[in-house]
Amino acid sequence: MNLKNLIVLVSCAAAVASCKSNKHAKSDVTGWNYNDKNMGGFQVAKEQEQRTGPGLVFVEGGTFQMGATEEDVMGDWNNIPTRKTVNSFYIDRTEVANIHYREYLYWINTVFDGDEYKEVRDKALPDTLVWRSELAYNEPLVEYYFRHPAYNYYPVVGVTWRQAYDFCLWRTDRVNEKALMDKGFINKNSLKNITGQGSESFNTKAYLLGLTTPTPGNNVRSKKNPLKNPNGTPRTQVTFEDGILTPAYRLPTEAEWEYAALALIGQNPAPSKKEGKRGEELIANKQVYSWSQNVNGLRDSRRGSWQGTFLANFKRGNGDNMGVAGGLNDRAVYTAPVNSFYPNAFGIYNMSGNVSEWVADVYRPLSSTDEDDVAPYRGNYFQNDFKNKDGEFEKDSLGRVKRVYVTDEDAKNRRNYQKGNVINYLDGDSLVAGVGYGETDIAKNTAAGRGYGLTTLISDKSRVIKGGSWNDRAYWLSPGTRRFMEEDQGSSTVGFRCAMDRVGSPEGNGRKTGINYPSRRQNSRKR
Repeated sequence: MNLKNLIVLVSCAAAVASCKSNKHAKSDVTGWNYNDKNMGGFQVAKEQEQRTGPGLVFVEGGTFQMGATEEDVMGDWNNIPTRKTVNSFYIDRTEVANIHYREYLYWINTVFDGDEYKEVRDKALPDTLVWRSELAYNEPLVEYYFRHPAYNYYPVVGVTWRQAYDFCLWRTDRVNEKALMDKGFINKNSLKNITGQGSESFNTKAYLLGLTTPTPGNNVRSKKNPLKNPNGTPRTQVTFEDGILTPAYRLPTEAEWEYAALALIGQNPAPSKKEGKRGEELIANKQVYSWSQNVNGLRDSRRGSWQGTFLANFKRGNGDNMGVAGGLNDRAVYTAPVNSFYPNAFGIYNMSGNVSEWVADVYRPLSSTDEDDVAPYRGNYFQNDFKNKDGEFEKDSLGRVKRVYVTDEDAKNRRNYQKGNVINYLDGDSLVAGVGYGETDIAKNTAAGRGYGLTTLISDKSRVIKGGSWNDRAYWLSPGTRRFMEEDQGSSTVGFRCAMDRVGSPEGNGRKTGINYPSRRQNSRKR
């Protein structure tokens, strides 16, 4: 090939590459180009799947029978079997461990190190005194369980529902802050200097609203920056539409937790990866525990691999928390490491036993009959971002965007809800004109002389706990069982794990939403 021909070939290749690089996606409704500074500059990120956040596993949603699978031996009648549907979501593979919560405390103590934040630091501490008992020698656990490295990967306990909720908020911000750093939108050196940041620390929502402006990374001004302003220049501010930030970590709802624990996907024949082929939509057996590969909870004796071992950490009977020396049945007198025992079909550990777990829901005995069929949940008290008189958003002293509760006046003209606080909605209480009772209602009516002496063990601070613990009999290990505890209390038998919303296809990354059929040509008729 002579030099002239080579130059022509290179020129053609460059022209083709130029054409490809200048090609823009078009709007199906207007025909205008996306990401084109000459046609308005509307920026659209390339379609992409949601990335899985650290520590999470994907849970493909579906329908299931929520509630009791065994005889109601407690006589509570609080878990009536009902058919529900849960959307796909993510949940932690393991319970949150001591080391994870100590990481959270380190951040709190470092970022909020001033005297004015002492209450913030103190409120985050777990209650190690939950190990004390009047008639047991548990002082070593009070002193060592949370701090000693031997217990690093044991589940954190003594954490209230409120503290677990705050941990999820913190985790969201740290994961998204690192995502921006990895993409070059935040300077890596800024993470070295977190001491005393206080209200200036990174918060996801504050960042999206422009209330937090981290030091830009080196790639922000680069031509390689894929984000552009309408005029085509590199964009420094990431938006949620760019697909870089993840949805928030949060506590799972009761329905999500129970669905993830049952992992009925283990009973359903595996679907083909070929588009259009699915599983059999089959649930063959009713499960008692969370091991869906063996729905009766029996051990596999084909090769003797499980024979004589426990699949969960629980109490076999009075005075028997771990068996006999030389043959300990679960090798744990109290809790065990969070990745111990047999995972279920979703690959999730300790959904039966070890520690009971906080979920998001406010407790009511008959929630299962009251809640929606899809994404059931009780606990909504709707909020909006606060705007001042100038119409601007504001941060609070912790660097979070200020929120305000929706009032009944704000909601009165809505069709889908008419009150801001709907925790008590259709909860069965009808003592005053059909209005449900919370603790505030009780106080008001008692003060007014109505319902004198009216008391209840259940309030709007009662939150559901699930899963059974190291100190529970096997009955409580069934995912359908449920109990409650006040949200500002902790226990040596209660921990938690986090969850996250799933956006996009309910079948997970690499799967399409809906069922796609071959396109048909429109019939035409000569007129």
